[in-house]
Amino acid sequence: MICETYEIHVNGSGGQARLNTYLISPSDEIAAVSRPLILICPGGGYRFVSDREAEMFALQWNAYGFHAAVLYYSVAPAVYPTALTELGRSMQIIRENAEKWHVDADKILVEGSSAGGHLAASLGMFWKRPFLSEELGTSPDMLRPSGMILNYPVITSGVYAHEDSFRALLAERYEECKEEMSLEKQVSADTPPAFIWHTNEDGLVPAENSLLLALEMRRHGIPVELHLYAKGSHGLGLADERTMGRDGGGIEPECDNWMELAYRWIKEVILPPLL
Repeated sequence: MICETYEIHVNGSGGQARLNTYLISPSDEIAAVSRPLILICPGGGYRFVSDREAEMFALQWNAYGFHAAVLYYSVAPAVYPTALTELGRSMQIIRENAEKWHVDADKILVEGSSAGGHLAASLGMFWKRPFLSEELGTSPDMLRPSGMILNYPVITSGVYAHEDSFRALLAERYEECKEEMSLEKQVSADTPPAFIWHTNEDGLVPAENSLLLALEMRRHGIPVELHLYAKGSHGLGLADERTMGRDGGGIEPECDNWMELAYRWIKEVILPPLL
């Protein structure tokens, strides 16, 4: 395992912005020469970055044979588009080092949970927008995610919004930008495929966030797989003891198969016939 930390500096970055890599060491005994990579954006309402949706996720993706990286992005008082630019910079770093790190540069997915799901999906919607590539001094293709894994994501700024996330992200620009940040309205032919899961009982970020996004992706003919579990609160992480909160929360046996389902989706939609 090769674990390294890269400081991320873009306009507006806070001191904590960094990219942690979890790279599987190459071996002459193993057939895989290059591997897909999952770039993880933990949740936290754009006010903090949750450890429960960070390193443990990376280690589980490693167990499936994927490289992983975790972005600890800038949060409030940093405002849009700082975190998105940091995510773009992280994609740029990974692709620039793809050969050295034995990463398949055409198989880099973004994963996000809750507000981190909004961040990951924002890259999926905006990777081709000139403002992002121009700010980073690169081409849009360097920023393009191959797919999205969205765990109980914040998506809409409308009726079913988690308003606090949008206010933390936009601050004084809330009224000006909230419509643009309603990502179900930003789906286009350039949006990558997505695996999405949510719970019907989520009382913090309503399941309509995922439903609205999946509906728009379906209308645009973009591959999308949506799992709506009957039970489970918000912020489940892996939904088992591995990411259980100190208060004992975050356990829901009905949902603890979501990563296995996401792995199967990646194999079927993103990777064929590699794995």
